[in-house]
Amino acid sequence: MGETENHQHHHPPPPQVVAPPAAPPPNFALSRGPTWTPAEQLHQLQYCIHSNPSWPQALLLAFQHFIVNLGTTVLIASTMVPRMGGNHGDKARVIQVLLFMSGINTLLQTLIGSRLPTVMGVSFAYTLPLLSIINDYTDEAFGTEHDRFVRGIRTIQGSLIVASFVNIILGYSRAWGELTRFFTPIVMVPVVCLVGLGLFARGFPLLGNCVEIGLPMLILLIISQQYLKRVHSRAHLILERFALLICIGIVWAFAAILTVSGAYNNVKTATKLSCRTDRSYLMSSAPWIKIPYPFQWGTPIFRASHVFGMIGAALVSSAESTATFFAAARLSGATAPPAHVLSRSIGLQGIGMLLEGLFGSLVGTTASVENVGLLGLTHIGSRRVVQISTGFMIFFSIFG
Repeated sequence: MGETENHQHHHPPPPQVVAPPAAPPPNFALSRGPTWTPAEQLHQLQYCIHSNPSWPQALLLAFQHFIVNLGTTVLIASTMVPRMGGNHGDKARVIQVLLFMSGINTLLQTLIGSRLPTVMGVSFAYTLPLLSIINDYTDEAFGTEHDRFVRGIRTIQGSLIVASFVNIILGYSRAWGELTRFFTPIVMVPVVCLVGLGLFARGFPLLGNCVEIGLPMLILLIISQQYLKRVHSRAHLILERFALLICIGIVWAFAAILTVSGAYNNVKTATKLSCRTDRSYLMSSAPWIKIPYPFQWGTPIFRASHVFGMIGAALVSSAESTATFFAAARLSGATAPPAHVLSRSIGLQGIGMLLEGLFGSLVGTTASVENVGLLGLTHIGSRRVVQISTGFMIFFSIFG
């Protein structure tokens, strides 16, 4: 009895359930970037940098990137080439060279540079040194205006070649990456805003030259991309991704109808140049097949006074590209580019500037903030789409 009373029955402890090991956090140092779904990376992002839409959609989206880049290319060529003394044929050849170099530099950046979905387009930072070169040759005597144009573009070639080495040294010496430590969001956001507002200041006044074409385009794009897409699910998909192409097609057809119907027969010459669809003479003056090649305008001319101005423009375009890379990384669902990637991309931009000087480009290139804005407009940050757009740039630069 005593033993029974004093004896305590010890039950075996319940088996402890061992929790499975938690999944390791995603390694943000991998080149593939974060592993979560695109919807969690950025609100409404449909395709991130490594996910790709179907091939038909990718081709249309790539053509849309090409159209956006073509607009700024034609704008700067149409503004500068006549001031340099060039004719319509010279303007067409300059546009072909600019498109060719944009395609080559974009392909290099997306493959071995920043590897972000950024289009390398023309930079308006080079307009000041460009105007300086134009003014220096305005008072000199030349046999023809075409000779003045060739002399000016050869001087631009020499200045681009020398200025390119500044970017190459800053990039591949990692000095630019050390400078990016000071590029905080407080610095980056104003730079991106100023770049966009600078393009707005150059482009929006041109809308006033032809209000009946420019204003309907602006209103139609806003309404279709922001409001009409809510009508139906199918309309939402189409208008969100391809609203720009659809609006350009509608407004260009409207402008062609006005031109053919004679609406601009009795207007000022400036209005005809801005509104008519048959006053650019680009298609009629462009050669059927023209492959850009080095030194096609002649031997480069080197002048110290112009070189220093071009170096300043190269530094400004590098700062523009750096800010645009951060914006592109955010809009494509990628991690922010680290210092060594920024150094590599700026060094590669310098190599691209060297090639532009050799091939006779009008200005240097920078990461296109307009095309990055298109990433946010379409919510598609696929790198493959931008790489496909380089095919359109190179194709139309060869086959005029």
